[in-house]
Amino acid sequence: MKFIIIFFFNVIFSFGALLAKEKKITNVLFLISDDLKASVLGCYGDKICQTNNIDRLAKRGVVFDRAYCQGTWCSPSRTSFMHSRYKGSADLNLGKLFRENSYYSARAGKIYHMRVPGDIIDGTDGLDVPSSWTEKFNSKGLEAHTPGDYACLNLNIFTKDLKGRQSTRMPHRMFVTVSYDGDGSDQPDHKTASKVIELMREHRNEPFFLAAGFVRPHYPMVQPKQYFDQYPFDKIELPDQLPDDLDDIPKLGLAKSRSATNKIGNFPDNQKRMWSAYYASTQFMDDQVGRILDELKSLGLEENTVIVFTSDHGYHLGEHTFWQKSNLHEEVTKVPLIISVPGMKAGRSESIVELVDLMPTLAELCDIKIPKGLHGESLVPVLKNPSASVKDGALSFNNLGTSYRTKNWSYVRYKDGKEEMYDMAKDPQQFRNLAVVNTSSNVDQLKRMRSLFDQRLKKFDLNRR
Repeated sequence: MKFIIIFFFNVIFSFGALLAKEKKITNVLFLISDDLKASVLGCYGDKICQTNNIDRLAKRGVVFDRAYCQGTWCSPSRTSFMHSRYKGSADLNLGKLFRENSYYSARAGKIYHMRVPGDIIDGTDGLDVPSSWTEKFNSKGLEAHTPGDYACLNLNIFTKDLKGRQSTRMPHRMFVTVSYDGDGSDQPDHKTASKVIELMREHRNEPFFLAAGFVRPHYPMVQPKQYFDQYPFDKIELPDQLPDDLDDIPKLGLAKSRSATNKIGNFPDNQKRMWSAYYASTQFMDDQVGRILDELKSLGLEENTVIVFTSDHGYHLGEHTFWQKSNLHEEVTKVPLIISVPGMKAGRSESIVELVDLMPTLAELCDIKIPKGLHGESLVPVLKNPSASVKDGALSFNNLGTSYRTKNWSYVRYKDGKEEMYDMAKDPQQFRNLAVVNTSSNVDQLKRMRSLFDQRLKKFDLNRR
């Protein structure tokens, strides 16, 4: 009898100890960058850009090597992941979900679409959805009008003059950089980090969903001179180019802004300066991430806070001679995604995931019932086991077509019926469009991709949208 009592005591004690070890998740910290391509982060293999803070988050979380956005520019992407819908919006959104479950929900900076630089200069809300937040805070900045060394790189203009600078709604604002003397505290991303730190301190004793929306490295790339100094333009190597690279890309697949249609093509050194400014802007944003992570640790909140870091979409900086975003190639559709969950092991996953998966994932992690009708899937199985999978492919959209990315293949269909298909294992830079190569193996693979693509669109009734 004594042995039985001791046995049951040990079982109860062990069960209690197990429960004590479980991490109670009460908070979510959602960090989103703007126009950030995954390939420039250290944790995604870049050897040049200094992203020490995002990289240290990667060491404690799960890094998703195959994460894809649904919208390929700011507004549709942000609407998509905030509502967990491939296209359009719904009554329920991510912030509202947490508000309705007794969380303090707040944003600082750009979460839904804002015009950058317009809404940043004006301090206005853009396309914000008020139902998402208990409180919201905008982070103003002078942007291209910041006093300092201004450049409009596609026009080859360099000046300190404040007059005549490319800014809101102006056609060459995408190629603007400003290097200035200062500590960065006047910049919108610094202000966003400061506000999030303030909110963490104020709400540390209640459940919170805090969203920090950084606007860098989105143009204009404005940051203190010391960040530019880290990346001398004459040390930059431009992306590989192949002769006749664009010949097998359908007309609708060509980026609107490319070296042949924009004066940036006339200035190779300025193309390097674009990379220098992008790296500098990314590092500045990374430093603001670091300030938030440091404060989270200082407040003792690491053990009950889920942290998500991602971007709305990627970016072209001369790959295939393309510039900016909106097209359906890998540099745009692939995004960084890191999710750190207390009590779960760090790791890397090659599973295909989509940004629409964020809402169901965060709901499950926080013991909130996953709403019906979402287009995303919870990634909790992958967080527990990075080799697991919840879907076979990822959809991305622009106004001219749709892409479908599987483990080894990328398929694109445009509205005129033209197609692209790439073997991503053998041709990760997408130099050879196999949809126009008439061999038996390519024809068979194209049929398979068409079938998978059609099935996925039909599942979500996307053919009519």
